[in-house]
Amino acid sequence: SIKTIYVAPLASTVSPIEFPIINGGEVFWLDSRTVAHIVDESIYAVSLEYSAPQGGSHLVHAPLPPYFVGSFPSGSSPTNFKFTGSKKVYTEGKPDVQPILVFSAKVYPDYNLTTVTKQDEAWANRDSSGTVYDGLYVRHWDEYSTVKKSRLFSVKLTKTHGKWAMGNEFYKILEGTDHYTPVEPFGGAEDYDVSGTQIIYTAKDPLIDEATHTRQNVYIAPLQGGVTPSQVTTGHQGATHTPIFNPQGTVVAWAEMAKDGYESDRARVVIYDLAKCARWYVTEKWDRSVQEMVFARDGKSLFITASEQGHVKIFHLAIDALHLTEAVVSATPIPYPLTERHSSHGLHPLNDNKLVFTQSSFTGPNNVYLAELSPSDDMTDEDEHHSQIKTRQITKFDEKELKNYTLEEGEQFWFEGAEGKQVQGWTLKPRGYDPGVRSRKKWPVAFMIHGGPQSAWEDGWSTRWNANVFAQQGYWVILVNPTGSTGFGQAFVDAITEDWGGKPFIDLKHGWEYALSHYPIDKYRSVAAGASWGGYAINWIQGHYEYGFNFTAMFCHDGIFDTRYAGYSTDELYFWDHDFGGVPWTPNARKNAEKFNPADFVARWSTPQLTVHGGKDYRLAETEGLSAFNALQQRNVSSRLLLFPDENHWVLKPANRCIKGSNPQNHDPFSDLCFICSLKWHYEVLRWFDEWAGDER
Repeated sequence: SIKTIYVAPLASTVSPIEFPIINGGEVFWLDSRTVAHIVDESIYAVSLEYSAPQGGSHLVHAPLPPYFVGSFPSGSSPTNFKFTGSKKVYTEGKPDVQPILVFSAKVYPDYNLTTVTKQDEAWANRDSSGTVYDGLYVRHWDEYSTVKKSRLFSVKLTKTHGKWAMGNEFYKILEGTDHYTPVEPFGGAEDYDVSGTQIIYTAKDPLIDEATHTRQNVYIAPLQGGVTPSQVTTGHQGATHTPIFNPQGTVVAWAEMAKDGYESDRARVVIYDLAKCARWYVTEKWDRSVQEMVFARDGKSLFITASEQGHVKIFHLAIDALHLTEAVVSATPIPYPLTERHSSHGLHPLNDNKLVFTQSSFTGPNNVYLAELSPSDDMTDEDEHHSQIKTRQITKFDEKELKNYTLEEGEQFWFEGAEGKQVQGWTLKPRGYDPGVRSRKKWPVAFMIHGGPQSAWEDGWSTRWNANVFAQQGYWVILVNPTGSTGFGQAFVDAITEDWGGKPFIDLKHGWEYALSHYPIDKYRSVAAGASWGGYAINWIQGHYEYGFNFTAMFCHDGIFDTRYAGYSTDELYFWDHDFGGVPWTPNARKNAEKFNPADFVARWSTPQLTVHGGKDYRLAETEGLSAFNALQQRNVSSRLLLFPDENHWVLKPANRCIKGSNPQNHDPFSDLCFICSLKWHYEVLRWFDEWAGDER
């Protein structure tokens, strides 16, 4: 595979220069003009030197051959790199602080990087395939658990005569602990951070069962290990994520949930003074949940991303982490939004008033933006901490591929839902719709229900559930964020607990009624689609025609068929235990599981349904999909099953995705884009939609 590095001088508006990187692999900064490229467990230094001709519109690359920096032990498969040398504030003017590269690798309990291949072979060639488990997890996400875990290591890098070289000694940072990080299955480099001499990381609490608890503690250790890590969390909290150092290396921060066992609790900002051993909770007044955060270069504020009303916004929290007191924390304003639309991620502060980030939307994938903050000209006492932001788009990765398509930006609508709460939704108009032309035509509609359930439809790009793909096929798309959705306050998130089949479906019903009364859509050509909890919703709607949806057909992707069974078969047991109010055999949890169990209403199922499931889905076992399909078949309901034996909760493998040459009847070239291809998943889903609700029907 080939990756491309794009280099753009931020002081000008010339087009970025491209540096193709053959053989793929990770890339990270070594210094301001050199990046490290990982190829087959070796590091090569790649020069990014360029010149900018006077008055020219393009940069000129003076190619220099990459040179060898060093190798990792064979079979160690290092990843998630962070290099202290790229953070000048930690090393500049400090000759005693040597740059260190930190990385993660999956190793066995001996922490030996050099014997991973040998131990892998011994495991693969063992006499018996039987595996004995004395505790949980047995399997997690899409893998069966083994003693091989992700650990952190470090190695020195030196620069001599203008060239980088890697040392030969690898330090075992976590040796002597039961910690593993990044935390599986989705953890990455964001699970730890480095200063000049220390590392801060988050890891599951080794003293409790990780399948029934969400608790992750935050620890600090020397970069070269050798000392028992110090725990800086209380040990009574829930999950933590995004641990970071301030630029001075004297203060750390992380996002923390209060409730152990609840993966969707509000994530608050915690700041910890390393010298004073003092811990401060600085966003108690803010009813949003932190996703990413990073200190400004002066350490006097934080940039944060959080979901808010269908967008992922960047927020600015003005707080001097170097001089915190009770009075300072009490007077700290809530974070102020710097962006209002779309979905922003990947925050990188450049100096005190500049920030680089990525942003996507319904109409395009991530591009890089430069933001510059300036004090507001019309400040009042209430908003003295607020800033104005000017943004400039640096890249246009999608311009060529999308220039021939008119994609829908999405339009918000609000309506009254359960208990009088205001509920938000999105609508995307179909290709071919012209609001300026009077017509009695009614359009087929795709009513899509998100998973989670603690999640949301947001103004961002997706290569799987992409609303514009369905709109381009001629469907009027309706997306509703019902009770349980994130970004509308923690009370709205919490309200789905022990009420899976209650308030959310009142919201969905009212959202559907709103759409029917406000948009030219054809209720007799309507398809509902949902994944995970959204798939549960499809199975629940099947047995509850009193809601009055009357969809023509439905589509369930990796959804729950039997809530009772799921409480025992799912991998992360804490999720079910929290949402249903206890472990499966307790009276309260049993009552909720029975009350909201789709399997108990199969006798009423009658709507044609496509069911898709992955054979390696250990979140919701494939028997959930098989059971739903078996029930539909036995009831003689038109139904179809699509199984991916080698896929998990998501369909990701290219071999399952690319089927060029096979197109649904309403196929549009939009689905041939290189990042979407003509997915097998999309082909079967759209074929089902068209059979029951397409224009030819």
